[in-house]
Amino acid sequence: MDDVKMWYKSKTVWGSLIAILASVLQAAGVELGLDDQNQLADAAVTLAGTFGGLLALYGRLSASSVIATR
Repeated sequence: MDDVKMWYKSKTVWGSLIAILASVLQAAGVELGLDDQNQLADAAVTLAGTFGGLLALYGRLSASSVIATR
């Protein structure tokens, strides 16, 4: 595994978090099936990537320094 990615782009991380959330919800009486969990993981990865891109764009546009290529 040579590829490197941010934690929030990992379906495994989001899937794990959603599985934990599903367990907590099940204890509270709400059931999430595997299909629901997979859809939530896909949506979370998409939203996190979108948020990261928007944050990077905002950071560049609001920066007070020029990028140098030395």
